Amino acid sequence: MRITNIDAFSILDSRGNPTLKVKVLLDDGSLGSFEVPSGASTGVHEALELRDCDKSLFGGKSVYKAIDNVLKIRDELIGFDFTQESFDNKLLELDGTENKSVLGANAILGLSCAFARACALYYELPLYEYLHRLVNKIDFLRKKDFSMHNVHLFANVINGGMHSGNLLKIQEFMIVPVFDDVNRRIRAISEIYQMLKTLIEEKYGKNSTAVGDEGGFAPDISKAESALDLLVDAINKSNYKDQVYLAMDAAASDFYNNETLKYEVEQDMFLDYKELSDYYNKLVQKYPIISIEDPFAEDDFEGFAYYMKNKAKLNIKNPLNDEKKELLIVGDDLLVTNPKRIKTAIDKKMCNSLLLKINQIGTLTESIKAYDMAVSKKWHVIVSHRSGETTDSFISDLCVAMQSSIKIGAPCRGERTAKYNRLLEIYRK
Repeated sequence: MRITNIDAFSILDSRGNPTLKVKVLLDDGSLGSFEVPSGASTGVHEALELRDCDKSLFGGKSVYKAIDNVLKIRDELIGFDFTQESFDNKLLELDGTENKSVLGANAILGLSCAFARACALYYELPLYEYLHRLVNKIDFLRKKDFSMHNVHLFANVINGGMHSGNLLKIQEFMIVPVFDDVNRRIRAISEIYQMLKTLIEEKYGKNSTAVGDEGGFAPDISKAESALDLLVDAINKSNYKDQVYLAMDAAASDFYNNETLKYEVEQDMFLDYKELSDYYNKLVQKYPIISIEDPFAEDDFEGFAYYMKNKAKLNIKNPLNDEKKELLIVGDDLLVTNPKRIKTAIDKKMCNSLLLKINQIGTLTESIKAYDMAVSKKWHVIVSHRSGETTDSFISDLCVAMQSSIKIGAPCRGERTAKYNRLLEIYRK
């Protein structure tokens, strides 16, 4: 596919901060675009999101340097034929750094995904079909029937940590419906979410039903059990008992003390990694939890490896883990969608699931490599949004292409519902 034009400009993300939108035009008239998301609870090993750091512009968060970088390299890209892989490799060559610090991961990702959208149009394929062929190295002229059976949704409906103003240390409490069809899963999430709102309002007052960055509620609670009790109550009162499971994102780097090597998992409760493992195990045995993301700090390899050996056996069969009674230990900040970090986690047996965030690594090709490494070890893969999102629904197509789960936020706020609605649209095809 030959590129004939590239453009980039500043837009606002769901937090009202600047991000960039990139457009790529091919010689047959196919135009692809992508709006780049941004994280708040970010791992230190993520590829660099380039910001201007000029306090007079959007408090230092403007992205004009990243935009300029896209426009500066246009002459290196326009007029040349590329495949997705050769295009992404060219971007990596032009940047030349391990963490994308020259061009910025946000600039590189915008180009990579906009090119993918343009290529899907070039081949007259839905985006998920184009991406599926990339992931599975299938000829672009072959037709493929799609199942969405494995597209499970993780909906973040109660917020703590950096996503809230309450005293909850654990960052996200999620519901995971396990029905056979996507329509039913989304319906369950919506109904439970509305029931949860009613329960929180009754118990904690109307002020507690304001929503956070990802659409979840942040009631005035400080203990994980309080959040989990609310979710179990909402599930039961919505008539979904034993049909909807729970998941947590601890984001433990945010409550880890590098000097004392202790975790303040609850206010004034300081635990080492072995004690924290016991803390999680008690929750797993009490509640229908099937997944814990980032239970330890991003560089606490010893903690992750210890918990993989000593995690509690589930009281239920895990539908996301071959019906085994085994907890999913998900690496996010631990792995940052980086093949090198994933290899280390595989070698040291630190987790059994990958949270895949395309903006953590910067290109679609590298994201697919991370996915390939994970599934080669029979890990579960969860494609994920970011807290600073846009209405771009690219990741909905990506999770269908990968036949993976998706972490998508609550069924609230336009940038979250855009992903839900795209899944519903794909399901109808």
